Amino acid sequence: MIHILGKIPRTVAVAVSGGIDSMAVLDFLRRGKRDITVLHYNHSTPFAGAAEGLVREYCRTYALPLLTEKNEAEAPSGASMENFWRKQRYSFFAKVNLPIITCHHLDDAVESWVFTSMHGNPFLIPHKRDNFIRPFLITEKSELSYWAITKNVPYISDPSNNETKYQRNYIRHKMMPHVLRINPGIKKTIKKKYLNLETQNA
Repeated sequence: MIHILGKIPRTVAVAVSGGIDSMAVLDFLRRGKRDITVLHYNHSTPFAGAAEGLVREYCRTYALPLLTEKNEAEAPSGASMENFWRKQRYSFFAKVNLPIITCHHLDDAVESWVFTSMHGNPFLIPHKRDNFIRPFLITEKSELSYWAITKNVPYISDPSNNETKYQRNYIRHKMMPHVLRINPGIKKTIKKKYLNLETQNA
């Protein structure tokens, strides 16, 4: 079951990559009868054209406004591609004067907390920051995947998500199975932290 943290405004923009998580979030919110503008950033990677095409087709099917931008810049020599793509993407988002929903989920939150803990500063992905809202931080990725599959939501799988040369993927594919073996309840712990923060801020 998809669980929501906090309240979602009636009129929002939704950041959509075309992957299973963001397509599930978009479909979930669309069925909630909200006024949605879809945001898609094309990173100019080999897989980016197919992802943009899928998002465009979904928006065309359901008459959803779509804003896109394509990366034309080259990453500085030696720069982390993950950080470069993130900065380019958020530069695009900064042009949008709406609450922006991202599809960060509980698995993302746990991975982020584990990574930052290793650097001595445990950090929870914030539920809200500036005009960004992350309502799905207490929903597991498996629930978003289940929504997409059972509702026949189209999505695209980028092969680069399995490349462990990227730090995020290394944590997800190599580290997290061991973390969950040592502490099977870590997702419940992080979820409880978010729910406690929500109660405190109510």
